[in-house]
Amino acid sequence: QVQLVESGGGLVQPGGSLRLSCAASGITFSIFDMGWYRQISGKQRELVASITSGGSANYADFVKGRFTISRDNAQNTVYLQMSSLKPEDTAVYYCNAKLTKFNAWGQGTQVTVSS
Repeated sequence: QVQLVESGGGLVQPGGSLRLSCAASGITFSIFDMGWYRQISGKQRELVASITSGGSANYADFVKGRFTISRDNAQNTVYLQMSSLKPEDTAVYYCNAKLTKFNAWGQGTQVTVSS
């Protein structure tokens, strides 16, 4: 049974930082491409950052230079380090695991950026 469990969300002030974690189980984590998506209230889910099984990272323009995705294959975990957070980063953040036609999602973690 595949499980992706996100953690690390919360309330942070503008300009602050958070680190999201996604612990995976039930998959051979190292061969999966992993991603972080977010869904702002009333909008469609969008890609924030992704990292391939080989470690190549890709970022949405709106987070370049502020967010960093990384993975630890020994811990079956993918991270999203978020810095210089803005109120418009407020959203539910979802972890994604992808391999060819297989696609799995976590339950999401809320990030709220507000003073």
